Amino acid sequence: MTEHKSGFVALVGRPNVGKSTLLNRIVGQKIAIMSDKAQTTRNKIQGVYTTKDAQIVFIDTPGIHKPKSRLGDFMVESAFSALNEVDVILFMISADQKRGKGDDLIIERLKKQSVPVFLVVNKLDKVHPDALLEVIADYSQQMDFAEVVPISATEGNNFPTLMATIEKELEEGPQYFPEDQVTDHPEYFIVSELIREKVLQFTRDEVPHSVAVVVDSMKKNENEKIAIQATIIVERDSQKGIIIGKGGKMLKLIGTKARLDIEHLLGNKVFLELWVKVQKDWREKERYLTDYGYREME
Repeated sequence: MTEHKSGFVALVGRPNVGKSTLLNRIVGQKIAIMSDKAQTTRNKIQGVYTTKDAQIVFIDTPGIHKPKSRLGDFMVESAFSALNEVDVILFMISADQKRGKGDDLIIERLKKQSVPVFLVVNKLDKVHPDALLEVIADYSQQMDFAEVVPISATEGNNFPTLMATIEKELEEGPQYFPEDQVTDHPEYFIVSELIREKVLQFTRDEVPHSVAVVVDSMKKNENEKIAIQATIIVERDSQKGIIIGKGGKMLKLIGTKARLDIEHLLGNKVFLELWVKVQKDWREKERYLTDYGYREME
């Protein structure tokens, strides 16, 4: 019999390098929201990858950036705290971006870690091979990585190699989650994230990241549909107007697109009701951060 391996792996990197895209590929469905806006992921999201011989639990962290609010502080501390809980760290960079101050900040923290650190170079399909080699050489001069794996999280290039390389680093261990479970987050959380993704997608730059989504209730109704009521929280009246849109069009679009993703997630027909509420400066107030799901670090 082959030994069963298991362990925990952290995904760290600057905002927008493709961590959430990779996590969704790992688990085979959408659990982390994807946006081309920076700082989309706010909580640590665990994704579970299970094969016959191994189970790997991935922690996707918020992109590390210079915080500008209490929520920003929470996100950066959340990202760094994940490094203390894992067996392997994947430092993810984008092949089409030059190394910046944010990367150097992360590298300084990674040098202090006692577990193997992989350099995962995403978006290899976006650059010429010579440029890719230059990026790898530059980063490899900054610290000694256990492995360097170029991938495309979107296209899947080299993805099997990455997973096999991680598995080799893990020790013998138990299966922590049932084989069909892909995340440890409750459905409420994933549903709220899918709604928030659509807000970011369709309102673009008009509504910055002052948006939270709270699922107020989720239960089956008499038609066997799952009835979900959720509130979109914003900081200003003008943002509320943008999200509702002329004649309620924007809110309807957000609800329709989110409902399709939620039905795919839950495997059931969904009736989704959305409200929009203004809560001034919620990102600066600890009580609201807690109410909206951003817990203090242990």
